[in-house]
Amino acid sequence: MTAFEPVAVAGEAPPPDSVRPRDSSAEAPTSVARLNDTIRGFLQTWGSVWVEGEITSWNLRGGNVFGRMKDLVTDASITFRIWSSTRDRLPSDLKVGDHVIACVKADYFIKTGDLTFGVSAMRHVGLGDQLEKLERLRAQLRSEGLFDASRKKPLPFLPHCIGLITGERSDAEKDVHRNAELRWPQVHFRTRYAAVQGDRCVPETIAALKALDADPDVDVIVIARGGGDPQTLLGFSDERLVRAVAAATTPVVSAIGHENDHPLLDDVADLRASTPTDAAKRVVPDVSEQRALVGQLRSRLTMRLTQRVAHDIAQLEQLRSRPVLRDPASMFTARSHEIHLLTARGRDRVSRALDSHARHAAELTATLRALSPASTLARGYAIAHVPGGAIVRDAAQAPSGTEVLVTVAQGSFAARSEGPIDDGGSGGTTAGDVSGAT
Repeated sequence: MTAFEPVAVAGEAPPPDSVRPRDSSAEAPTSVARLNDTIRGFLQTWGSVWVEGEITSWNLRGGNVFGRMKDLVTDASITFRIWSSTRDRLPSDLKVGDHVIACVKADYFIKTGDLTFGVSAMRHVGLGDQLEKLERLRAQLRSEGLFDASRKKPLPFLPHCIGLITGERSDAEKDVHRNAELRWPQVHFRTRYAAVQGDRCVPETIAALKALDADPDVDVIVIARGGGDPQTLLGFSDERLVRAVAAATTPVVSAIGHENDHPLLDDVADLRASTPTDAAKRVVPDVSEQRALVGQLRSRLTMRLTQRVAHDIAQLEQLRSRPVLRDPASMFTARSHEIHLLTARGRDRVSRALDSHARHAAELTATLRALSPASTLARGYAIAHVPGGAIVRDAAQAPSGTEVLVTVAQGSFAARSEGPIDDGGSGGTTAGDVSGAT
């Protein structure tokens, strides 16, 4: 940084006479104008200097900027101005809360006695390096799988208790409470306050997260903060906080800043809400919408049940209108008549078959009888058998003394042959005297 050039310090020569007020006394005091002119002449000998601080005021009037910058450690501050010609060369995103370095030169207004500093250059402090570090950390955490959708836990439909981590008496707390209670009046919160920027932000947020995660009554945790510049949101991209959120067993919702803000907490959280208001709307269902949905479902269920009952009644009436169900006895009457006809027909066919077979059997019997020797025996003939069963057809087969079995129409008897008998020239012979009978 450039040092003040002509500032007098201990051990150095005092400023030249041109920048020192002339000797004065109570009898001969100097004028205010001369004093201011002397001070201005003294300050004009100073050169430009680079200073570091935080912008606390930024007022744009007529193209010029009038603001204040405070020290990062103490409450010391300075007033600065930026002319429009210089402002065009500065970053366009400068605003209240930015951590900057500026090249300033002292200027003293002799009419008002005000000391201000003109700014010739101003830029953010290390923001590019910080953003680069965040992108490297983002890539590392993504490679470890902390951003994967598969590891994100679903939010409960209606949480009984919502854990809220936010700044004490902050607008984010009011937004979450107001919007959640408008959607579901019975919603219950368990709030833990933590610093939302600065050195205390990360440890206090982690402590609050662990306390709510260990509470069995808490169903979901919301980390909420209002908008801010990237510098003030750096705590929500801290690796310690990001890993603590990834290790939590309770679903975590990130509601940091506005839509355009994107800290690393948004990527690792189970749900990213664009604003605290959006977080309340996405965590708690709308009671009016749910009532309307229940009414629609109830109406659809009533309609479906009514249609089903009407359909079943129509089918039942159709079944009852069928003849077999209207007069069940008719089915048995028709079947019994059919069975009677089939029985009669069967009996007739069996009777005719028996008669036919009886006639055929009689015919066969008559034929058999006509061919049978019994009919011949019935006319008075007899059959003689010699021992061995052979039928005597020639008288020579039964010489005298031969035992003969004689079969007649009604039984058989034994006889003895007396030899052949001459039949008077007829050329035949008959059995002789027989004796014995059976």
